[in-house]
Amino acid sequence: MATTPAASSPAATPNPADLMRPESLSFLKELLDTPSPSGFERDGQRVWMKYARGFATKTWNDSYNNCFASFGPEGAGVPTLAICGHADEIGLMVNHFDEKGFVYCKAIGGIDVGSIVGKRVRFTSSIAGVANPVIGLIGATAIHLQDKSQDGKVRKLHELFIDIGASTGDEAKARLAIGDAGVFLDGFLQLSDDLVVARALDNRIGTWIAAEALRLVAERASALKVRVVAVSTVQEEVGLRGAQIIARTLAPDVALVTDVGHATDSPGINHAQHGFFKLAGGPKIAVGGSMQPEVVTRLTEVAASLSMPLQRAATPGGSGTDTDAIFVQGGIPCGLVSLPIRYMHTTVEMTSLRDLNRIAHLFAGFAMSMKPGERFSASL
Repeated sequence: MATTPAASSPAATPNPADLMRPESLSFLKELLDTPSPSGFERDGQRVWMKYARGFATKTWNDSYNNCFASFGPEGAGVPTLAICGHADEIGLMVNHFDEKGFVYCKAIGGIDVGSIVGKRVRFTSSIAGVANPVIGLIGATAIHLQDKSQDGKVRKLHELFIDIGASTGDEAKARLAIGDAGVFLDGFLQLSDDLVVARALDNRIGTWIAAEALRLVAERASALKVRVVAVSTVQEEVGLRGAQIIARTLAPDVALVTDVGHATDSPGINHAQHGFFKLAGGPKIAVGGSMQPEVVTRLTEVAASLSMPLQRAATPGGSGTDTDAIFVQGGIPCGLVSLPIRYMHTTVEMTSLRDLNRIAHLFAGFAMSMKPGERFSASL
């Protein structure tokens, strides 16, 4: 007996929050591949400002290279919403040369020393006439030559040497100076349509989100009732320093902060201790002391309106992000939404492009939901 084929169901309409523009992806790649260690963010900030100028009504920077891009109405009674991410990444700083030309470094930010042996490092030299970059290799002594009595010993950073191909200390000093900064030479890699790997997701993805959220609100200018300022802060990895500056100088009425957060779905992680967070399972929304409850509620409501999944993160004390430095400056209401990544503070940080794009849409939706004169506070 012949059967009639069942009618195929219509394809689901893609959620705009799940789709990243090719131009936005190109910006992300350039941003992640541009060296921007803490205290030396200038090149990365130039990339960010160039992109933001395409839709911001005003851009500026301060003396320490915190960068700002604004859009929306201004004037009495118009609240300012800051959307903040930090521009810096971990790296190395030249500290010593030995007589054979090997270079020894201090850490810029928190580095897992065990993960960097054998890595390539790209230094930016401050010596006039030196063609940048200067490439070095973190010495990995051949296994045949290693002292087996030292097996299991975790080496300290000052015990690692970097080989830049110099044969004497003077030759090395002609190419690098004490205080020159370097980053690991690992670039952007796309594993699939959704998953990407890069050395500096932490946290130039936050500055990408800030810029993208501003672009999204600029597309809906006629309905925007608040001033939105995208902020790319500096020196987060060494003490939340840029955030402390911008909280005082910008003094926003509300601040939305984004950073990376741990995805804990890889082997060997204690979920009772660290919680369970899935890579590509939705952005992480922090709940706790630094996060103002009404801001958290609004973010949750906006996410629901966008059919966007969120993973709740218990954050009873410090979040370890710029949020901690911003909210204490006069009690600025803050919200924190983080991007789940695997392998934080390594050169192979992994994340979901879909979740990254979702946070930009979430923050833009928050901005569009705000009304003139609105303040986030509880009635007690």
